[in-house]
Amino acid sequence: MWRYLKRLLIGKPLKTTDEGGQSLTKFKALALLSSDALSSVAYGTEQITAVLVVLSAAATWYAIPAAGIVLVLLFAITMSYRQIIHAYPSGGGAYMVATRNWGTSVGLIAGGSLLVDYMLTVAVSVTSGTEAITSAIPLLRGHSVAIAIIIVLFIMTLNLRGMRESASFLTIPVYLFIILLVSMICWGLFNIATGKLNYAAAAPVGSVVPGMSVVLFLKAFSAGSSSLTGVEAISNAVPNFKKPKRKNAANTLAIMAIVLAGFFAGVTFLSYYLGIMPNSKETVLSQIGMAVFGHGIFYYLLQLSTAMILAVAANTGFSAFPILAYNLAKDKFMPHMYMDKGDRLAYSNGIISLAVGAIVLIMIFHGQTSLLIPLYAVGVFVPFTLSQSGMIIHWLRERGRNWILNLLFNFLGAFISLALVIFLFWLHFGNVWPYLLIMPVLIYLFYKIHDHYITVATQLRLRQEANLHAYNGSTVIVLVSSVTHVTTGAINYARSIGDYVIAMHVSFDTNPKKEHETANEFKESFPDVRFVDLHSSYRSVASPVLRFCDVIAKNSAEKNFTTTVLVPQFVPRKPWQNILHNQTSLRLRAVLNSRENIIVATYSYHLKK
Repeated sequence: MWRYLKRLLIGKPLKTTDEGGQSLTKFKALALLSSDALSSVAYGTEQITAVLVVLSAAATWYAIPAAGIVLVLLFAITMSYRQIIHAYPSGGGAYMVATRNWGTSVGLIAGGSLLVDYMLTVAVSVTSGTEAITSAIPLLRGHSVAIAIIIVLFIMTLNLRGMRESASFLTIPVYLFIILLVSMICWGLFNIATGKLNYAAAAPVGSVVPGMSVVLFLKAFSAGSSSLTGVEAISNAVPNFKKPKRKNAANTLAIMAIVLAGFFAGVTFLSYYLGIMPNSKETVLSQIGMAVFGHGIFYYLLQLSTAMILAVAANTGFSAFPILAYNLAKDKFMPHMYMDKGDRLAYSNGIISLAVGAIVLIMIFHGQTSLLIPLYAVGVFVPFTLSQSGMIIHWLRERGRNWILNLLFNFLGAFISLALVIFLFWLHFGNVWPYLLIMPVLIYLFYKIHDHYITVATQLRLRQEANLHAYNGSTVIVLVSSVTHVTTGAINYARSIGDYVIAMHVSFDTNPKKEHETANEFKESFPDVRFVDLHSSYRSVASPVLRFCDVIAKNSAEKNFTTTVLVPQFVPRKPWQNILHNQTSLRLRAVLNSRENIIVATYSYHLKK
C-alpha cells in the first residue's frame, strides 16, 4: 500500500542518467527560485506602512524614502550575488563564500542562519498566502493553521516529484502574478496621469510630521527590508541550471532583481498616492487592487494570483535548502543522508526536513506572519553581511578585472546589511532573541557531527601496519522459542557456518509442563546439538539471553573463536500481518547489537500462505 501511494504521489523512479533533463532554463528557474523574492511585494510595503501609521497617517509618506534605501540595498546585493555565482558556482551561496574567506566557524553561522531562514521562508510565505485566502473568504479564518500545513505538505510532495515538475507547475502562479501586478501598476499610473485616480495621500512628500524620529524611520526601513529575502536563493542553486550554468544563473538573478525593484517601487508609490492604510481585515495590496481595478474580475484574479504566489513562494526554500544541506553534509557538518538523492533525483531528506521544520514554526507562531518576519529578516541579513564582507576579502586577495568596482558594491551591501542586523536586534529584540539561542545550538551540533565523522574515518581507515586477525573457529548460538520449521532451518544453517552450535531457550513459570515438552522435543529432533534452558522469573527474554551470550562470547574469545547469535524469525506473506505478531526478534537484536564481541545474524523463514 505504501509503495503504491508513494508512486501515486511522487511518480516512477528516474534513472541517474536522466539528471540532465532535470536542469532548469531561465524561464523555469525564474518561477522556481524567484517566487519568494517576488511574493514579498505582497507584504514588504505593508510592513513599512504598518510601522509608520502607528505614529500618524501623515507619517506614511516616509515609506517613499524607506523604499528607496531598500532598492539601493537590492542593487548592491544583486551585484554581490552575481559575483558570487561566478566565483563560487558549486552552490551554497553565503555558506561557501563565508567559509572560504572568513573561515569555518563564520561559514557555519552563515549556513546555519540560512537553514533556519529557509524554514522561516516556507512558514512566512505559506502563512501570508493563507492570510490572502482568508481575506477573500473570511469563513476560513478559524482554520488558517490547518490550511497553512496542508499547503506545506502539498509543496513538499510537489518537490519530491523533482525539479522539472515543480518548476512546470510554478510557472502558472508566478507568471500570472507578474502579469497582473504589471497590469495593476501600469493601469494605476495611467489612471493617475489621466486624472481618473485622485490624490489621497495623508501628507505630501517632505512635510514635517510631529513625533517622527530616526528610530521610527529605521524601524520602518528594517521592516521593509523583508522584501529582499529570497534574493540569495539563485546563488545557492547554480548547479540546477542548464549549461552555461553561471551565465544562466546570473542572468536569472538580474531579471528577478529588475522585476522585484519595479514591483516594490510601484506598489509603494500607489500605496502612498492612494492613501492606503494597513488594517487587519484587508491587505494593502488588496486595497490597491480594489482602487485600481474596482470590484471586478481583475481584482479577484489579483487576489487569487497573490494567494497562489505567496503559497508557492515557499518553493524557493524547498529549492535552496536541500542544496545548502548537501554542501554542509559534504563538508561533514550535517548527516550524510542529506547527500542522497531520492527516486526523482531530488534531495528528498532535505525537502522532508524543511517541511517538518516549517510546520513546527507555523504551529508555534499560530500562523501569524507579523511575528515571524523580524526573525525571518535576521536569518537572511546575517548571511548577507557575511557573504558580502567575504567577497571584499575575495577581491582583495584575487584582484582581477574591475575588482575595485566590485569591491565597492560589496562594501555598500555589507555596510547596509550590517546596519540592518544591528537595527533589527535593537528595535525588534523581543521578536529576534531566539536567534541568539538557536545559532549557538546549531553551531555546537555542526561541530559534534563533524567530530563524529572525523573520529569514524580515523578508526575505519586501513593502515599498512595493521594485521588482519585470523580466527580458529566459530560458535553459533541459536535462540529457540519452540520447535518449528523456523527452528529446523535455523539449526541447519548454524551447522553450516559454525564449528560449535548451541541452542538456547528461555522458560517461564507460567507453563512449566509446556516448557519441559519443548526441551524434550528439541532433544529428540537434534540430539547432537547442545540445548540450554534458561529460567526467567520476570518474564524477560532479553536479560537472560544477554547474560548467557556474554559468558559464551568470553569463553569463545579465549579459544580465539567468533561468537554469532542467530535470531530466527518468520516473515508473513503480507507486510501488514507483521502487526499481528510480537516483535521479540527486534528487541533481541537491539540488545545484542550493544555487544562489540558478538555478531548478530537473522534467519528468516518466509511463509507461503
